[in-house]
Amino acid sequence: MLWRSGPGWLRTLSTLRLRALGLQPGQSNARLPALPVWAAASVSAAAPGGWYEALAASAPVRAAEEVLLGAHAATGLPWWGSIMLSTVALRGAVTLPLAAYQHYILAKVENLQPEIKNIAKHLNQEVAVRAHQFGWSKRVARLTYLKNMRRLVSDLYVRDNCHPFKATVLVWVQLPMWIFISVALRNFSTGAAHSEGVSVQEQLAAGGVLWFPDLTAVDSTWILPVSVGVVNLLIVEIFALQKLSMSRFQMYVTHFVRAVSVLMIPVAATVPSSLVLYWLCSSLMGLSQNLLLRSPGFRQLCRIPPTKSDSETPYKDLSAAFCAKFLSRK
Repeated sequence: MLWRSGPGWLRTLSTLRLRALGLQPGQSNARLPALPVWAAASVSAAAPGGWYEALAASAPVRAAEEVLLGAHAATGLPWWGSIMLSTVALRGAVTLPLAAYQHYILAKVENLQPEIKNIAKHLNQEVAVRAHQFGWSKRVARLTYLKNMRRLVSDLYVRDNCHPFKATVLVWVQLPMWIFISVALRNFSTGAAHSEGVSVQEQLAAGGVLWFPDLTAVDSTWILPVSVGVVNLLIVEIFALQKLSMSRFQMYVTHFVRAVSVLMIPVAATVPSSLVLYWLCSSLMGLSQNLLLRSPGFRQLCRIPPTKSDSETPYKDLSAAFCAKFLSRK
């Protein structure tokens, strides 16, 4: 029998393995084929001490875990309700004010556009006169125009305290928060976190509802993953519809976000339902937030300056634009 053959059968298996790899017995293991780059990266990320393990054990992720555990303990809700409530609370308390601030900055920038155009017109005339007077080349004249235009526009932003970069604060807060909470929920779902000696993984396994009773398992019905993709696409389309004209760069960004929204569907189908539930709630809050910030009353409440592009009937206009783009048939 094979188990009685002693170390001989081990040598035989080793020889067969080397020949399968195209090597002869006695050759150095250094000749073994190297892993592809993508495989090596995956192994290094999953290996102990990899970047993902460092992220999963980082202080922000631990803080996110404490927030989720505290909300669950304080409300006494099942985990599906606790995840939804925590998402609504965080989005309402953190990202909604930042989104209002973003619209405030963008409104002030939009109101500066007529003044910027007027400055550009006069500066162009002045540079043309100077170029003729001093014999500047077209390149020198253009560089002089751009340099002075940047300085004048920057002065306007400082005067009105509305540099466009301030409008990106929402992204720098919302994206890390989304990542940290997602990793925290994955830690819970894989049994990497405990609460008072009780495995959070076991609680999540019985903390679902409806067609996803187990929050540690994937949603085999694909209802949650598809919902995430559809809601994200709605957000993108609402943004695209409210833009009368987009630059080429904005069009590329819009198409890229559309592609990411679609790719999120198969990704969401491979992760625990607790993560997908959080993603869906976060996307629904983002959609609601987007619609709320179109309301004239809410914009006035947030002291967002009125702009030329504002509408008194934003929801009616949005519905008409949506129907014209997707439902009308010529």
